[in-house]
Amino acid sequence: MENSDSKIAELTESRQELLGRIQNLKQDLQNWRTKLDGQVKVYRDELSQLKQSLTTEVEQLRTEFQDLRTTLQQQQEDVTLQDDSGETKEAGSPRNAVIAQDLP
Repeated sequence: MENSDSKIAELTESRQELLGRIQNLKQDLQNWRTKLDGQVKVYRDELSQLKQSLTTEVEQLRTEFQDLRTTLQQQQEDVTLQDDSGETKEAGSPRNAVIAQDLP
């Protein structure tokens, strides 16, 4: 009887030890998840800010390019008017042609 009692005691002790380890692992996992969730939130916030910043910069560039396009069109119209009035022809110069081709 003593042998089986000691085996039961050993098994009980082993079981308690395993349950303790499981509890520790569960706690470690929960801590890891909490830290990971925090990091994900930080990265999402950073990405959101970067996206917003990039969107703003892209819109600013679009506006600047549109202004440039409008200015160039106005200059071309001015040169055309000058050509029609018999003045020197500037629009045909290679430099103006290259600039006009580079615009989107």
